Amino acid sequence: MKAQYIRVMDEIHRACLFLAGACLVIIVITIPYGVFCRYVLNSAASWPEPLAVLLMIVMSFLSAVVCYREYLHIGVGVLPAFLDEPAKTYLGWFLEVCMLATNLFMLVWGIKLVQATWYQAIPEFPIIWVGLAYLPIPIGGALTALFVIERFMTQKFFSEPEPETVSQLSTE
Repeated sequence: MKAQYIRVMDEIHRACLFLAGACLVIIVITIPYGVFCRYVLNSAASWPEPLAVLLMIVMSFLSAVVCYREYLHIGVGVLPAFLDEPAKTYLGWFLEVCMLATNLFMLVWGIKLVQATWYQAIPEFPIIWVGLAYLPIPIGGALTALFVIERFMTQKFFSEPEPETVSQLSTE
């Protein structure tokens, strides 16, 4: 079951990485289009900047999920380096429980935020509701919570990112 769970987490990780990259590509395409329309055609399009903001929110939360799984998030390694193995394990459990609590908070209160703002329209995109803009909060919390559970299963609390485990972007 543990191996199967890790395989599923690998696929979720890959999907998050792909979607975050796709958001970045769309941002890189739409912002120059907006600048071109404004300064060359002298006719400003109203949608590129709000679209870039919405995609930046999605990209940020998905990238945070990827960074957490790859041990690329901000962490202080000084304290664990000075602890013996049982104390280091207890500290790892404590930190991951705190991380799980934070992610469950994001999930529960993020859902409430999405529900409260779901039917408020975004002026530049009347067919998109504000709640949709906040949807990455509970999704990011849920996905990171799944990766916290994976850490509990593997007991790898203070691993350094290894080059072969960090997502590699290929231009080939």
